Amino acid sequence: MKIDVMTLFPDMFRAVLNESILGRAQQKGLLDFSYWQIRDYTVNKQNQVDDYPFGGGQGMIMNAQPILDCFRAVCAARGQRPYLIYLSPQGKTLTQQRARELAQMPGFCLLCGHYEGIDQRVIDAAVDEEISIGDYVLTGGELPAMVLIDCVARMIPGVLSEEACFTDESHFHSLLEYPQYTRPAVYEGMAVPEVLLSGHHARIAAWRREQSLLCTLRKRPELLESAELTAADKAFLQRQKTEE
Repeated sequence: MKIDVMTLFPDMFRAVLNESILGRAQQKGLLDFSYWQIRDYTVNKQNQVDDYPFGGGQGMIMNAQPILDCFRAVCAARGQRPYLIYLSPQGKTLTQQRARELAQMPGFCLLCGHYEGIDQRVIDAAVDEEISIGDYVLTGGELPAMVLIDCVARMIPGVLSEEACFTDESHFHSLLEYPQYTRPAVYEGMAVPEVLLSGHHARIAAWRREQSLLCTLRKRPELLESAELTAADKAFLQRQKTEE
């Protein structure tokens, strides 16, 4: 997957994305990141990328010119126009489902804003989608872009050792993940559930399914509305609601 990132702080990405799983995925050729310094496309002597907002107000707004010229350079380098995502608190909240959809694409381009935002004409002229990682405001789009990249990239075939590494996780099927344990079997008087030590794969799978349903019911019950539930799942949840 090819991912271009337009930002004022490209070194932030290198420090994070060159490490661990994503770093190894780049070495294997599964991921290809290109970082574009928006400031390189300014046309003023000061390399200024922002200005005061028309109509007054707090803070500074990023100019349309360097952003759009930077995006044109991305398009030229690629030989085609990539899908452009602007990381914005006004965008739709990133979900596992949307990440899955983005993982099916050959690549995309991310735009990281800064200061009080970007000139609306950039959004009108070039942005295909706005995405938020939550209902709060950060100082820039770099951290949200890294969150999106991590969320999407780990679903690219070969990035993780096995597909089950992400298909069994929280939110993938609109359910939270079941509790996990490792050695020792008993620690400070707390024991791992016996079923996990039984070696009985069917019983373990059934226990994990029930625990996943239980965690979702107790922590994020709204997720159950979109989850694919079997008759047995529904019966189990009804029993839990009655008991609690």
